[in-house]
Parts: sequence; structure tokens; C-alpha cells
Amino acid sequence: MSYNTFGREFRFTTWGESHGPALGATVDGVPPGVPLDEGFIQKFLDRRRPGTSKHTTQRKEADRVRILSGLFEGRTTGTPIQLMIDNTDQRSKDYGEIASSFRPGHADITYHLKYGLRDYRGGGRSSARETAARVAAGGVAQAVLAHLLPGLKITGYMVQMGEMRLNRGNFDPNAIPDNPFFLPDATAVPAWSDYLDGVRKGQNSVGAAVEILIEGCPPGLGAPVYAKLDTDLAAAMMSINAVKGVEIGEGMGAASLTGTNNADEIRMGNDGPLFLSNHAGGILGGISTGQEIVLRFSVKPTSSITTPRRTINQRGEEIDLITKGRHDPCVGIRAVPVAEAMAACVILDHLLMDRAQTGGIRGEIG
Repeated sequence: MSYNTFGREFRFTTWGESHGPALGATVDGVPPGVPLDEGFIQKFLDRRRPGTSKHTTQRKEADRVRILSGLFEGRTTGTPIQLMIDNTDQRSKDYGEIASSFRPGHADITYHLKYGLRDYRGGGRSSARETAARVAAGGVAQAVLAHLLPGLKITGYMVQMGEMRLNRGNFDPNAIPDNPFFLPDATAVPAWSDYLDGVRKGQNSVGAAVEILIEGCPPGLGAPVYAKLDTDLAAAMMSINAVKGVEIGEGMGAASLTGTNNADEIRMGNDGPLFLSNHAGGILGGISTGQEIVLRFSVKPTSSITTPRRTINQRGEEIDLITKGRHDPCVGIRAVPVAEAMAACVILDHLLMDRAQTGGIRGEIG
């Protein structure tokens, strides 16, 4: 099996390749009666769409989504929802020279070692183009969450791009949709832009770090052992192309804290328990606390660069290789809407699992 399905109660299967005629997702487990149309999903795809600024790949894809099944009179029927996105701007000739060579940093060599063959046109299934289907599926999840948990909000933004780091003292969520970096600091955009221009003109690429903030998540989502909410969120982020590390709350920084500093103390508030801090990132014992869920992940630099790199070909010969084509100088930028989509899928999956197990019943305090 090649494992193209994600989720338990809410689940989707993505299909298609980077340079095939189309790609998409089959989404199952959606409750009936949820308002949904193509326009709602499209607004999420437009945030991920390539070619929207000089800082991303110049592949021109409209990424127009079509809903082929699972709707009747503008509402979900409870049956599988089939989503399809046509590929319209493939340039497979860009990849002819690497048909028998392995691009350093790419999955070319591992796909070849595992399957004995690979789609070298843009990487096939290993291409970040696959994430368009995830974002479409995430749009469905967002529609269901808006129906079941109208107070939930999932926001992604960049906190680092190479040497550039977010100044949290200038954090402004209103700035996020108004710049190509999903950066919550409008004053820093020119410097980030100049920095990435220099990287791109130097025929190089750069890594990034992205943060996801989930507000309005109710307490009680997750399970104590093998279906921990943080486990599934981390797995969802790690499944995104080029992601190399994930942390929840303090994350790796917790290694430098003491117990007195790290424990989130509790008092009784007017509406129930009140946590005095959030080092845990909104999850304790694999179960949501009702606080904001905070997670971050790191994205490696794009491996496709025009600077020659040493590698080998299928004959075992040592060569130098330049990767041609249209590629993101910082793939972390377009990872933001992908991560939001995956977070939405995980939260909805756990919400449906909790409804099935507990019926939403919660322990009382006070």
C-alpha cells in the first residue's frame, strides 16, 4: 500500500500527479446538511495558488476546484465528496535532463529505491503540487467546522525565513492576508522581500518556520495514548512536503525550563478552569485544554536550485546537476495555507471521534 488516505472519521484520499491531467481528493465522513459550494473551497486554494507573487513559483495554475459528488441543493449529503483540480500549466520538458538522474534533497532516489520507477516530471506524487488537493479537502473541513464549531479559528503565519525572524512585539494578525509572506508584521515585509530577492538572484533557496494558532477549540478533543491530539497534529504537519520538525507549545524550548516554570498553573475563573500560562500549547495528555493550541514547524530550503550540486544517475555515475524549472525560493511561504488545511482536518476528525465516543459529555468542575 502507498497510503494516500488521511484521517479516521473525517478522512480524505488525494490522487493525481504534478504533471498529470488533474489532481484531487475524495473526502468521506462529512456529516449531511452542511452548506458548501465551490466558492467556499476556492478561497482557500487561492491562498495556496502558485504564481501569485514574484516570491513563489511562476507556474500559472488557476487551481479551480470542481465538486463532482456529495452535494445536493448546496448542502452535503453525507456521501463521499469528489474534488477535482485540473493541471493547466505543466512544462514537462523542464525535467527531461533529470529523467535518469537523482536531484539532491529530493525524493527521486528514495522513490527509485522503493518502487523501481518514478515520475520524474516535477516529482509526480512527491511534488508539493499534491498539496492543492489537501487544501481543497481542508476547505471541506473548514465548512463543517464553521457549521459545528462556529467559534473555531485557525490562523497560520510565518515566524522565520532564513535569517529573518518575526518581531513578536509587532505582531498584527490583520497584516497576515495583506502580504505574500503571511507575515503578521507589515513593517517587516520590505526587508523580508529584499532578503528573498537576494536569495533568489543568488540561485539559491532558504528555509522557513511557520506557526499555527487554533483558537476556540473546545476542551476534551484527543485521546490519552495512540490518538493524542498533538500526535495527530504533528503527523499532519510532518506529512507536508519539506517539513523537517514540529513542536507544540514550548516544544524543544521546554528542555531548558524547570518544572516550576513549565507547569501551567490553574485557578477557577467565572466560566470554569483558568490556566495562568500556556506552555503546553493547549494540549495536556494528548487532550485539548480549551486554551489556544499553538504549534510550529520548520521547512527545509527548496532543493530545486540552479546552483550545480553533486549527485549520481541511475547508472551509478557521479555527475553535477542543475535543476531547471519554476520553483519556490522559499517553499515555506505556500506551506502556510496547507498547514491550516491539515490542522482543520485533524480538529474535525477529533471532533467527530469525540462525538462518537462521549456524545460531547464533559466532566464538571465546581
